[in-house]
Amino acid sequence: MATKVLVPRLGEGVDEVTVTKWLKQIGDSVNEFEPLLEVESDKVTVEVPAPVSGAILQIEIEEGQVAKVGELLAIIGAEGEKFESVKSVEAPGVSKVESVALSESKGQKSVEFQPVTFDLRPATDLGFISPLVAKIAAEHGVNLSQVQGTGLNGRITKNDVLSYVEGSKIESPATRNTQHVTTQDTLIKHTSMRKSIAAHMVESKHTSPHVLTVMEADMSRVVKHRAAKKPAFERDGVNLTFTAYFISAIVAGLKAYPLVNSSWSDEGVLIHKNINIGMAASLAEEGLIVPVIKGADNLSLLAIARSVNDLANRVRNKKLQPDEVKGGTFTLTNHGVSGSLFAFPVINQPQCGILGIGAMQKRVIVIDDAIAIRPMVYMSFVFDHRILDGASADWFLVKVKDTLENWS
Repeated sequence: MATKVLVPRLGEGVDEVTVTKWLKQIGDSVNEFEPLLEVESDKVTVEVPAPVSGAILQIEIEEGQVAKVGELLAIIGAEGEKFESVKSVEAPGVSKVESVALSESKGQKSVEFQPVTFDLRPATDLGFISPLVAKIAAEHGVNLSQVQGTGLNGRITKNDVLSYVEGSKIESPATRNTQHVTTQDTLIKHTSMRKSIAAHMVESKHTSPHVLTVMEADMSRVVKHRAAKKPAFERDGVNLTFTAYFISAIVAGLKAYPLVNSSWSDEGVLIHKNINIGMAASLAEEGLIVPVIKGADNLSLLAIARSVNDLANRVRNKKLQPDEVKGGTFTLTNHGVSGSLFAFPVINQPQCGILGIGAMQKRVIVIDDAIAIRPMVYMSFVFDHRILDGASADWFLVKVKDTLENWS
């Protein structure tokens, strides 16, 4: 019996996704709960598992296309199961475009697929044409035999037709004889994640008056503590990173100065009861994502380190869930992992501030009128000047600094 694979609801407020990658193709076998495809919301990329075992009979949404929650993604059935065509859509250059339905055969549901017949080119050249593609082609008078397909197995997608239409506009009679200059530039199309990041950053700069204050911290005690505790943490299956220490120090700062753990509103400053720390994680060229450690004020160093490990691993493997990037009250960005010494991070709205940690370096400093070499980091605290003034921001940062420098 054929089973429909629908776009799942990935979280509150997520109404549509972009199909980024099909992990299976038509005809491939798939096991129940095996990853079938990857979809991307405005914040995360997640895998959609197969609801049943079987073979991929049909793929309805191509890579790069947007689909709404509940929309049909694919059909899974028994190997050899076929589609039965029940209706057609007329389009220029297309004699008949078939759609898919289920039929009863010997008491069992089966599906039969009738090949699409085209007037201008053999069906084996064009492949399956969805009703949506045929409709768009009809509206714009497009001859599908002239469209280059970029979908699975060369299938013509909606974007292929729209791109062809746009290209035809450029090559209108008025410009047909114009000599075009060929360049070696490459256009990288925006992903939904990149568009979301861009909108969020612009909104933040337009919303909050950003102010930067920078201090440096001597990490000697933290380095010593980490070296002593790392083997014990490893026995518990946890990699003790410096990020866990920074989050613990931030928690201490937020407890001492709750105003920093807040958001601005027209009615007043909303001070959050819970301390939920977001940690910015890079997805290389794909963008940036900020998973959140919720209730960080109730966690030990071991528990924080375990959460950091778990979230970081699932970011890399695209296993993060949409709800895990929501609800943050303060953000840490460890830009030092790429060698940066200090930076001017952008506040993650609607939070009050963000702390950037630079690369740790051994530097010469003066201690009690004596020269010493210590592992030092710059800490860049960017805050919303509507909520904090310079003095209150510095009090918070001093608390973070003191926590790190006096770790025991």
